[in-house]
Amino acid sequence: MEPAKAPGIFIHQYAGLPHGPAFEHWRERACGPCGLDIGPSRGDSIDCRLQISVVDNIALGIPEGPSAQYSRTQSRLADGNDDLVLIAAHAGQVRVGQNGHGVDLAPAQMVLVDMAITGTVGHTDEDRFTTIRMPRRALLDINPRAEDKLSQVLCDGAVADTIVRYHALAANQAPHLDAVGQRLTAQHMVDLVGLLLGTDAEHASLARGRGHAAARLDLMRADVMAGLGRNDLCLSEVAIRSKLSPRQAQRLFEQAGTTFTEFVLEQRLLLARKLLGDPRAMARKISDIAHTSGFSDLSYFNRAFRKRFGATPSELRAAQ
Repeated sequence: MEPAKAPGIFIHQYAGLPHGPAFEHWRERACGPCGLDIGPSRGDSIDCRLQISVVDNIALGIPEGPSAQYSRTQSRLADGNDDLVLIAAHAGQVRVGQNGHGVDLAPAQMVLVDMAITGTVGHTDEDRFTTIRMPRRALLDINPRAEDKLSQVLCDGAVADTIVRYHALAANQAPHLDAVGQRLTAQHMVDLVGLLLGTDAEHASLARGRGHAAARLDLMRADVMAGLGRNDLCLSEVAIRSKLSPRQAQRLFEQAGTTFTEFVLEQRLLLARKLLGDPRAMARKISDIAHTSGFSDLSYFNRAFRKRFGATPSELRAAQ
């Protein structure tokens, strides 16, 4: 097992034949807690890397590699687990089996499966997918008829795209959040799955307001953080990536108590302060730090920095 990135991120890697002491030890550590068995998806050997990110009461899976098939076998059902799992295909053709029946998923298609019955899903380098595992009760609370959609191919462009992007963000970032942040992230993810399944009007309104909007805002914030160093970063560009109009995007920021411009400025100033306090950056010019933080006008940077922190960049550096 590779070292975990965070307490809630577990990475398991294996290459070899599916038998012997080393395999059995790895299988129980990687798949035992998940209630699954694992074997090859092609040939005689397993070759895979499995990342599982635990976020409050949900688990986000990212399996990769040339050969692995995960199975919920009859013997594993004895654990009584009845979680529901959303499988999202990303490449190739992903074959998902449930209780002897199978569906084929093309990229951007998804399917909801049940841990209370037998099932299989496998990947190769060409056929890739991710998973969201959640408590049955949590999903039924937002979509009381979710079980009616089991084993059906699902594809809702805007919601499905948000789920895929939010999964990528949450799997790597959410385990670093505090308990409240993790709880909110997990709820937003379940809300998105509820919307994908087509819940009733009352629950859909709740899920859109609490889940879809929050997920889109989180994704836009992540886009901003990734592009802070660009002085041409603009709302319309960030909105387009979230499939929103600039006005819709601005409204989401306003509902969170700020504006896009205010959020960008605050994050740039925080980045600049962090760099100014970094001993490894003591030799860097303040103008260079301003540019790295996305400021093209040094005078404006100095004024904004002093207004925010009560001292100029030079004064803050001199006081260290």
